[in-house]
Order: sequence, then C-alpha cells, then structure tokens
Amino acid sequence: MISYILTNQAFLILLFFVNLFGTIYGYIWYESQLSKTEPIFLIFVPDSPTASLFFTIFLAFFIFKKNAPYVEALAVITLFKYGVWAVVMNGLTFMEYGSLPWTGYMLVISHGAMAIQGLLYGPYYAIRLKHLIVAAVWTLHNDVIDYVFGQMPVYPAIVQYMDKIGYFTFWLSILSIGIAYFLSKKNQPSV
Repeated sequence: MISYILTNQAFLILLFFVNLFGTIYGYIWYESQLSKTEPIFLIFVPDSPTASLFFTIFLAFFIFKKNAPYVEALAVITLFKYGVWAVVMNGLTFMEYGSLPWTGYMLVISHGAMAIQGLLYGPYYAIRLKHLIVAAVWTLHNDVIDYVFGQMPVYPAIVQYMDKIGYFTFWLSILSIGIAYFLSKKNQPSV
C-alpha cells in the first residue's frame, strides 16, 4: 500500500509541488542572512531549502522514471540531516523559552516531514559508493562552512551553545551519511 502511494503519479506530482513551494519559501526565509553573506559562501548557507531542492529534482526525475544518483545521495543525506537538525534546534528553543512562535511549530512539522520523506523513498534510489562520497564531502564541507566560518542559521535562544550545536551537527552528518550508505547497500543487486 505504501509503495503504491509513493509511486502514484498524482501523489508524486503533488509532492513535487509541495517540495518546490517549500524550497522557494525556504530560500525566502534565508533572504536576510543571504543578503549579508559573502558570495563565496552563498551556495552553502540555505541548508534546508537546498536539501528540499535536491529532493524536488529527484522527484522530477522519478516522475519520469529516471534516476539521478548524485542528486539522490545529496537529497537523502541532507533531508535527514537538516530535517532532524531543525526539529532539534526548535525543540531546544522551546526548552529555553517555553514556547515557539507559530513558524517554529510549522518548521518542526515541515522539517520532520523532510527527514521522513527522504527515508521513505530509499528503496527507489540508485545510489552507489561514488555518489555517497560526493554527497558526504558536500555535507561535511557544509559543516565546516557553517561552524568554522560562522555561516549557520542563528537561533538567538541557543546561540550560547553554538560549539555544542556544531559538535552535534557533525555527528548528525555522520549518521545521515551512514543511513544513506545503509540504504544504498539494501538497493544493491545480489550477485
């Protein structure tokens, strides 16, 4: 039943547009940070919308029954990573303030859905080790840009924990890469 839903053309088109509009909203959300970002860092700053952009591209290929393994590897790793990251950061903000604005709750739901959707499509990815290596380098390099060069999104309530958040983010990246590796091994044809 789940497989039928995930591969249904009408559902895929709906999911494509949901992700496309979410991606556009995400880039708009980053607008103020992007306006102050040095050009060399621009591609690495909008983490979540770039993750959903990768997934939107995957969906466009998938609708036409094609694979784009580099995009798939980037999508699954970054969707899980930034989906979980945003849920955790908003959870920490909730713990500090005792509440969130409505946008915080919306971010928890939308980013939780990001993480889940990337995993649900795992059986349909054509990822191999070379694709994972490229996506892993991108992901870990992004951590360096965020936490060494100070380009991460700032949550005022938890800014004093930035060193711990950077450490958590690194290990979340490793977990995300490991999950993508596991999914790629499950999809390998048996010899």
